[in-house]
Amino acid sequence: MRAILAALTASALFSGAALADDGPVVVELFTSQGCSSCPPAHEILDLLAAEPEIIALALHVDYWDYLGWRDSFGSAQNSERQQAYARAAGQRTVYTPQFIVEGQDHIIGAKAMEVMSRIRAHEGIETGVDLVVERSGDLHLVSLTAAETAPMVVQLVRYLPHQDVEVLGGENAGRQLSYSNIVTRWDIIADWDGAGPLTLDVEISGSDPAVLIVQGAGAGPILAAARFDR
Repeated sequence: MRAILAALTASALFSGAALADDGPVVVELFTSQGCSSCPPAHEILDLLAAEPEIIALALHVDYWDYLGWRDSFGSAQNSERQQAYARAAGQRTVYTPQFIVEGQDHIIGAKAMEVMSRIRAHEGIETGVDLVVERSGDLHLVSLTAAETAPMVVQLVRYLPHQDVEVLGGENAGRQLSYSNIVTRWDIIADWDGAGPLTLDVEISGSDPAVLIVQGAGAGPILAAARFDR
């Protein structure tokens, strides 16, 4: 019942939402197949993933595997990313489910109204970083300029659009769960200080969708993001 209510609330909020004019808003969900409170958060992520002006990504962590079910998408890299956010925010503990909006706003639990409120708060905010992606055959030309100098990382993210999983152990044993936008790789492809324009040729192989995320170094705010045309 709680999952259904969360989904209905989210649907009402996201339907026809006027989203960011200056680029998509990035929403990360830290989650685990072994977390019994996570499925309602995935229903919210499903709705977010359908919005063209939101980049919604599910990062499965591995620290709940000890409960008796190894998350088939979990990785230590995702756990470390969540821990880096916690350190940057001065927090000593991490939780699942946890949404992080634009690398800045931390939301624990499946709170659709709060997630949407934080997304709206980032609409149209000028970050000082301009990102342009142009396709040329198999290559994508990425052009970046910044109004100020600051340490940043340029990241290439790949994800699976959808997969169903039958969970056989742990807190969700016996359930078939549906997942969207499952992160499979998160790579830093360039360090940048913003002192001058940056141009990158990025080749995208395989069929999995890809996005580019520019972020302040050290789990800082997300400053620009774009999808790659396939």
